[in-house]
Amino acid sequence: MSETNPPRLLPAVTVLGMGADGWAGLSTVQQQIVLDARVVLGGHRHLALIPPRRGQVRQPWPSPLREHLPAMLEHLDSAGTTGAEIVALASGDPLVFGIGSTLIELLGPERVRIIPALSSIALARAELGWSAQSCAVVSVVGRDPAAVLRELAPGRRVLVLSADESTPQLVAELLRDCGYGASRMHVLGDLGTTDFSRTEALAAGWEGPAARLNIIGLELVGPTHGGWVAGLPDDLFEHDGQLTKRDLRASALARLAPVPGEHLWDVGAGAGSVGIEWMRAHPSCTATAIEAVPERAARIARNAAALGVPALRVVLGQAPQALTGLPEPSAIFVGGGASAPGVMARCLSALPAGGRLVVHGVTLETERLLGELYAQHGGELTRIAVEIAAPIGSYTGWTPARAVTQWALTRPR
Repeated sequence: MSETNPPRLLPAVTVLGMGADGWAGLSTVQQQIVLDARVVLGGHRHLALIPPRRGQVRQPWPSPLREHLPAMLEHLDSAGTTGAEIVALASGDPLVFGIGSTLIELLGPERVRIIPALSSIALARAELGWSAQSCAVVSVVGRDPAAVLRELAPGRRVLVLSADESTPQLVAELLRDCGYGASRMHVLGDLGTTDFSRTEALAAGWEGPAARLNIIGLELVGPTHGGWVAGLPDDLFEHDGQLTKRDLRASALARLAPVPGEHLWDVGAGAGSVGIEWMRAHPSCTATAIEAVPERAARIARNAAALGVPALRVVLGQAPQALTGLPEPSAIFVGGGASAPGVMARCLSALPAGGRLVVHGVTLETERLLGELYAQHGGELTRIAVEIAAPIGSYTGWTPARAVTQWALTRPR
């Protein structure tokens, strides 16, 4: 007897991409998918584009989306609405910074059907003549526009997905403030429609206006602020002396080993330099900076925005209490407060298999603790002394910085 494959479950949601031309741009088959749906989800703009349908439920996305979307989907499931009865409308390709990725993350790929349209990114590249490999893409839809600053480098091309008509002005101001006023901006409005517009200007002279639906092409011209390899210059960070200096930071990050999609705890963050460089390593890296001093916590947020990672989460509080309820870490850096009761025990208990822990200590008490932890758990114990050349009268000599004891541990898988 031959085996038969079990019937494939219908997807829980069909996600249909729409171009800027809206309903008219859909094929007859795609239009029928929408009309046959029992429930249609989407933004207010998308829902307004489709013709009325008697008995059909039209439900806008909840706000904030990620917080309330699971409950909305659970309600639809409990109401018996399954399969192709649920259609979600999206812009262009739903898997390019779109709702499709969010739904797959929540429901699994087997329960989400994607029907893409041509993305605005593809249309913008075609208009500008930029190949996919020659430019980066940054979305500031629902995000801080300062995320663009991570991409700053002379000669680099960047496509920015705008939130609305105000985004080009905000981006121009950011570029001017960072010495990139000579960068050329191509603001492409209403791509793929008869209302298409293209405006070009240097960031230093941009004054608008812009279409509400727009994408920005940037040809960056400006100074090099620092690379993406660990060890940015110390003077790029605003600080009050509580800063993990660049040589020690580079050593710590080499052992923390940022990997795309992983999360870092930066405990006793000071100026936030380790968490910031962790996030600069890849756009999908995330971090939580834990800092007990309010002035320093505010400073961390400013540093993160200035260096292009405004999504760094800052938690004001004292470890270990402030570590409760945080996202599970892939790696942990303890730059201050390691000797406080319970801090190391909490960090070690939170470290997953394959996770990395790096701790810095400058006091005898912390050094003694790290020696004990090294004896118990193994890992790598290093003492780092850095000396910097500085004037001594009319001569030059070495000025030693305070030696730091570094303990690094990788938990076996």
